[in-house]
Amino acid sequence: MVHHHNVKIYYEDTDAGGVVYYANYLRYMERARTELLAERGIDVSSYHAKGYLFAVVNVDVQYKKPAVLGDLIDVTTEVQDVTNVTITLSHRIFRGETLLVEANVRLACIGKDGKPQRLPEEFTRLLPIKEKCL
Repeated sequence: MVHHHNVKIYYEDTDAGGVVYYANYLRYMERARTELLAERGIDVSSYHAKGYLFAVVNVDVQYKKPAVLGDLIDVTTEVQDVTNVTITLSHRIFRGETLLVEANVRLACIGKDGKPQRLPEEFTRLLPIKEKCL
């Protein structure tokens, strides 16, 4: 199931070259992930209060084309994998039909002590994994 999150590009998002600064795409993906979780009934702040923290442990990004001032981009998110401790998501960012960015992000569930801990059981139920073609 693909989640969509729209972002309008403002002047503050761009660099001296007039294109979106590369690190801002990571911010857009973070927002999209948070919205996906909320849509699935997962309130990150309530889990944080219970001692479940989520750290990004791996990011693989391919920048294909830049977004520019005034663009409306669509950040798509799909759950790729859920293990006992990690969640892997794929993000694709489009301007219309044009693919701008592709990324895979893996998050680990950790405790307040910084050590890995099991994901809450409901995560596997609430985060269906993208079906893989054989």
